[in-house]
Formats: sequence, C-alpha cells, structure tokens
Amino acid sequence: MLDCGFWDSQETAQKIVQRVSNLRDRVSVFVDLAKKYEELNFLVELGQEEEDEALAAEARKGLAEASRLADEMELAVMLNGPYDRGSAIMALHAGAGGTEAQDWVEMLLRMYGRWAERHRFKIEILDMLPGDEAGIKSATIEVIGPNAYGYLLAEKGVHRLVRISPFDTAGRRHTSFASVDVLPEVEEGVEVQIDQEDLKIDTFRSSGAGGQHVNKTDSAVRITHLPTGIVVACQNERSQLSNRLAAMKMLKAKLVDLELRKKEADIAALRSDQQEIAWGSQIRSYVFHPYSMVKDHRTGYEMGNINAVMDGDIDNFIAAYLKDKARKQA
Repeated sequence: MLDCGFWDSQETAQKIVQRVSNLRDRVSVFVDLAKKYEELNFLVELGQEEEDEALAAEARKGLAEASRLADEMELAVMLNGPYDRGSAIMALHAGAGGTEAQDWVEMLLRMYGRWAERHRFKIEILDMLPGDEAGIKSATIEVIGPNAYGYLLAEKGVHRLVRISPFDTAGRRHTSFASVDVLPEVEEGVEVQIDQEDLKIDTFRSSGAGGQHVNKTDSAVRITHLPTGIVVACQNERSQLSNRLAAMKMLKAKLVDLELRKKEADIAALRSDQQEIAWGSQIRSYVFHPYSMVKDHRTGYEMGNINAVMDGDIDNFIAAYLKDKARKQA
C-alpha cells in the first residue's frame, strides 16, 4: 500500500533549512547581478566620455556574461515544483525498429551524458540492457546535481530520429523512436511507505557484458508493485542487495511521479484551456537526412546544428520548454 500522506505532511527542519538556503542563494545571485550591471553602466559611460574602444569592448563582453547569468537566473526561478531542484532518474527505452532504435537509445544516452558534463552533474548507471547486435535496449541512469529534475523534465516523451541507417546495406532512410522518462529523486526525508505484501520480487541472472560475475549468480532483481503494476529492475550492481536497493529507489521515484501526474491532471482539468495530457507523445524530431534539423514540436524551437545537439547542446530546447510552460501557467 502506498501512503501518499507525505503530500500534506509538515516539512522537516532539514528541508526548511535547505529551502532557506536556496532562497538565500537566489537573493545573493540577484544582488551580485545588480551590482554587475551598475559596474557595466559606469564602464559604458566612462568609455563614451573618453572615447576608449578598449573600455567599450570590455563592456560588451561583460554585458554578454551578465545577460547569460540573467537568463540562467530566470530559468531557475521557473523551477518551482516540489522536486525541481533535486536530482533526476532517467529511463530510456528503444521503440520499434530493432537495432536502429537501440542505436538511437545509445546516441541519446551519450547526448545526456555530454549535457551533464557541461553542467558538472554526475551520472550513475542504475540499469542497462544491451542491444542484440548494437546499441542499448533500455537504460536507467541517475543524474545527480542541483535542478537536474527541473531541467530534464523538458526531455520527457518520445524522441524521433530520421537518418540513413548505418545498419542498412541498401542505404535507405529510417525513422526510429525512443522514449525518455524522467523521475524525481526521492530524498531520504520524504516518506513513501510501501507495503512489502504489495511487492513481487524476482531474481535472475544479469545479461550482457560485465565480466566473469555475469550469468553465474542470480544477482539481478526485478520488483513488481502489484497495486499499480509498476515494474522496475536493476542488474548493474555486483550484489543482489545493491541491485535490490537501487530497484527500490527507482520504484519510489515512479510512485512519486505517479502522484505528480495525478495532481497535474487534476489541475489541468480545472483550467479553461485544458489540453490533453499525452505522456507518450512525440516531443522532438532529430533529422539527419535529407537535411539537418532538430525541432521541438511543443515549442517550435529549431536548431540546425544537429551535431552540436547530439554533443549535449540542448539548453536552448530546455529553456524554450520552461518559458512556454511558465507562459501557459500564467
């Protein structure tokens, strides 16, 4: 049985301290930014009075940096959900298309890895199922860092790939799909009570590459939450206990995500401009052929440099999503 009473429970002292710290950090960033703009204004006026091109160039460089910081602060303010400022758990699954779709999952996994590097986030692999010939059938990772969940929610949905398949000897164009799910990391202080009688726990032998340990012991764990039908599995750790702990972490995240989706559906039902909530809908297309283009179908934002996107340059897509979401909620 899942006890959802944590939604209305009082915050612990630790969470209050953390919230105060976050608010203090926001104010500090704003004060520093205001001082920076004052200094830039002075620099511009001084450059105009003395007709000094070097001062003008310095002012332009400083303004560009200040504008970037202002944009980051604006996005951070939009992260107002209960879990937005925490880490995230991402689950990627290949759609129909066999090896081509599995290769697409591996490409997306690399993209998010490079994005995480740009933001100095840490990634831990919770579960990985290799493809039959190449690529990855499914992967579950944890992205550890401030605001990771709030930002990565923009990636939740189905991602579409159009390219000339390297696995097709005839050189034909293929369309592949992969789903990306984003779950909040459940902090230790948040209670998600799960009745052990509601769990069906199976153990099995790990598959894929992994050294001598793989396929010799039943270390992999699969947990089914009977009331909801949610299934999680972990086979990446060396011991059955570690896999079980990781699987329980994923289960808690999925149960919290289920409650978040229910609440969002309730809120949407009360809005006059209610739109269909389609969690599995296609959100973005990545076209390698016959032209190069990445387009987000929710916001209309496009980027022609697909190689940069696949190298982790997805901040503009995330920003467009957050701004569009804030505008619709206003």
